[in-house]
Amino acid sequence: MIENVIQTKDYLSKSNLPTSDFVINPYVGCPHACKYCYACFMKRFTGHSEPWGTFLDIKHCDKPINAKRITGKSVFLSSVTDCYNEYEEKYRVTRKILEQLAPIDCKLGISTKSKLILRDLDLLKQCKNLKVSMSINTLDETFKNDMDNASSILDRLNTLEELHRQGIYTVLFISPMFPQITDFKAILERSHTFVDEYWFENLNLRGSYKQTILDYIEKNYPQLLPLYRAIYVQGDRGYWIALSAEIDEYCRTNGIRYTNYFYHEELVREKRLRETAEK
Repeated sequence: MIENVIQTKDYLSKSNLPTSDFVINPYVGCPHACKYCYACFMKRFTGHSEPWGTFLDIKHCDKPINAKRITGKSVFLSSVTDCYNEYEEKYRVTRKILEQLAPIDCKLGISTKSKLILRDLDLLKQCKNLKVSMSINTLDETFKNDMDNASSILDRLNTLEELHRQGIYTVLFISPMFPQITDFKAILERSHTFVDEYWFENLNLRGSYKQTILDYIEKNYPQLLPLYRAIYVQGDRGYWIALSAEIDEYCRTNGIRYTNYFYHEELVREKRLRETAEK
């Protein structure tokens, strides 16, 4: 792993996410090296030529986080990295940021695939309005290991359970959902006793990693290749429309709190329209 400490002017950035006003990314790059990671586009803005997952820029900022700017607003950690990647144990950037955020009256969301978040329980319990989401898209450790270098599925589930036991609002982010591979009902059945809310997001393939995933499917799930080609080569949205309806019915029938992010672009457009109307 190539490690570089870099200077940044401000940890806060305006967010393009549909449910957040600001994002904080304490790192550039991510050692999880998820094969499906959309954030690999960040290489274009950093000057890195190394493969995604082999470099990490550690952000240092002398400017304190502006409490007035984010009071009453929503802040998300993180959108293009995992703020609790394994190098956080060494650099503690996220912890230093949390020390600033904890007293501020903002809506804080943290998303991770790492059990390391439990290190900061003392600060998490001080946050006034906090949701912690853990990304899981399979119960199969072999498939998980093929896709990323993050904490095991069992560790992620145990982490959510401990957070819930400590009184922290927990979200299981079933993302990205692989067609005919991700079994969302099995994940819900395994986790429903310690998860407050579920988010769903479909697998989007674009750029360099599109062919990587299609090659993986051809090698490991050849029976699914026609379906993946229909979705990702021919642009057929029928599978997602049907799955979205199935998720809606299952969650409503079973009284499960959830948000469907299948239509991310539409949600972003709606957010921008709201922001324009408020100006």
